[in-house]
Amino acid sequence: MDITTIDQGRLEAFVGQAINDLSAGYAGVMISLGHRLGLYQALDDGGAQTAAELAKRAGCSERYVREWLNSQVAGGYLNYEAASERYAMSPEQAAVLADPDSPYFIPCAWEVPASMWFDEMRTEQAFRSGQGVPWGEHDHRLYRGVAEFFRNAYRAHLISAWLPALDGVVAKLEAGIEVADVGCGYGHSTLLMAEAFPNSRFYGFDTHAGSIDEARHSARQAGVDGHTSFVMANAMDYPKRDYGLICFFDCLHDMGDPMAAARYAAEALDRDGTVMLVEPYAEDRLEDNISPIARIYYAASTTLCCAHALSEHGPTVLGAQAGQARLAEIFRQAGFTRFRRAAETPFNLILEARL
Repeated sequence: MDITTIDQGRLEAFVGQAINDLSAGYAGVMISLGHRLGLYQALDDGGAQTAAELAKRAGCSERYVREWLNSQVAGGYLNYEAASERYAMSPEQAAVLADPDSPYFIPCAWEVPASMWFDEMRTEQAFRSGQGVPWGEHDHRLYRGVAEFFRNAYRAHLISAWLPALDGVVAKLEAGIEVADVGCGYGHSTLLMAEAFPNSRFYGFDTHAGSIDEARHSARQAGVDGHTSFVMANAMDYPKRDYGLICFFDCLHDMGDPMAAARYAAEALDRDGTVMLVEPYAEDRLEDNISPIARIYYAASTTLCCAHALSEHGPTVLGAQAGQARLAEIFRQAGFTRFRRAAETPFNLILEARL
C-alpha cells in the first residue's frame, strides 16, 4: 500500500464508519439481552428509575443492569438524568424497544445476525465449495428472528393497505375463497388474514417442520384453527384447489427454481385468481440499492437466501434484492399476463400477478 495516495480525511471518515458499525454489533447483543430480560418493558412500565430500582423490578443483578443501562445511554437508546441518577425511555424509544406490537419494534430482529454468526464456519465452507445451505439447517434463532422481523410489518400493513391495493381481492375474501400462503413460516401472515376474513379458508405451506408446528400452535391460540390448515409442502407440491389468492411472503427469492414455483401457482390458481408477491424492497440496479436497508438484505441474502436457493440446485438464484423487473419477467414466462406494483414500504414491494 502506498501511503502517499491515502487521503487522511477520507481515511478517518471511513475508520469512523467502521467503528460505528462495530459499535452497532456490540449494541445488538445489549438490545437482545434487554429484550430477553424484560429490561426495556420494566423501564417503560415503571418510568424513570435508578439502576437499583430497575434491577429490582426486572429481577436482575444491579451491577449488571447498571452497566447495561450505561451502554444504552452511550448509544442513544436511553436517556439519563445525572442529578437523580435515573434512566428513562422516550415514547419513541419505547415504540422501538418496549412495545412488541409496535410496527417499529426491533429487538427480536437481532436473532437473525446472531444465527448468522453462529453459522459463520458453515457459510465459509459454502463460499469455498459453492454448495448451498438449506433453510432448515441454520441455527434455531434464525426462524424466530425472521418471523418477528416481518410480523409487525405484516400486522401494520397487510389487512389495512396491501390486500385493499389488489384488484377485487378483499371482496372475494369477505365472500369466501381458498387461500394458499406458500412459505408461510410461523404463519403470522396466514393468521392475520384468517382473523380478518372468517368466511375464507387458509392453507399455510412450508418446508420447515418447526415453523409449521409454531404456526399450528398460534392458530389454536388465536382461535382460527377451524378455517386454517398448516402442512409441510414446498412451492411445487402443495395441493391444487383453484385458489382465489396465492401468497408468497418474502420467500420466492429463496427458492432454487422461482420460475417453477410461479408456473405451479398458475396451475393451482382459479382463472380469476390473484398472486400476491411480497418481496424485500429493491430497485433493479445495484447502484440504486445503496442504503442501510439494502445492506441488511444483501447480507442476509448472502448467508441465507442465496444459500438456500443453491441447496435446491435450481437454475435461478435470485437473492433478496431481485427487483421488480426480474420478478415480472419470471411471472411473464410462467404464463401470467398482468403484473404490477400494488404497494410498497421502505422494506417491501407488494406485487400483483394475474393470469
